[in-house]
Amino acid sequence: MLNNKNILISGGTGSFGNKFLDIVLKKYKPKRIIVYSRDEYKQFLMKEKYPLNKFPSLRFLIGDVRDKERLTLAMKDVDCVVHAAALKQVPAAEYDPMEFVKTNVNGAENVVMASINNNVEKVVALSTDKAANPINLYGSTKLVSDKIFVSANNITGFNIGKNKKTIFSVIRYGNVLGSR
Repeated sequence: MLNNKNILISGGTGSFGNKFLDIVLKKYKPKRIIVYSRDEYKQFLMKEKYPLNKFPSLRFLIGDVRDKERLTLAMKDVDCVVHAAALKQVPAAEYDPMEFVKTNVNGAENVVMASINNNVEKVVALSTDKAANPINLYGSTKLVSDKIFVSANNITGFNIGKNKKTIFSVIRYGNVLGSR
């Protein structure tokens, strides 16, 4: 499924991205894996762990899901997107709610539109257990994100049987040992 594919992982330097990269590099032969994140230091550390001479399929791009133009450029010729970028700390969400809306909600819309504009085949967005019956702003922003991704299938025609290119899915992920 991931063999000979171009894959982009947003928030790729986080705990999920690191583990995802480990598994993909061990079990599959992707054509290209793009680690897309705004954390240049974590990208530096990942480049040391996965040197280009041993992992020629890896690419690292600095970028933020808030920046639709950069995201659209990063997704050129990408087959599969794993969207893991999000702000996740519950207390920070209560203190700075608009920053969470910009990343978790507006960023989700940017991922959807960039994926459609680049004819990406599959997009999988990571959600959280906190999006089920949310009681805080973080969970609420992730619930809205989930709805954006699921409803994007209406844009591409997935739910009404038209020819389509991009299929959107959401998986719930939360309270994982060793994650932030």
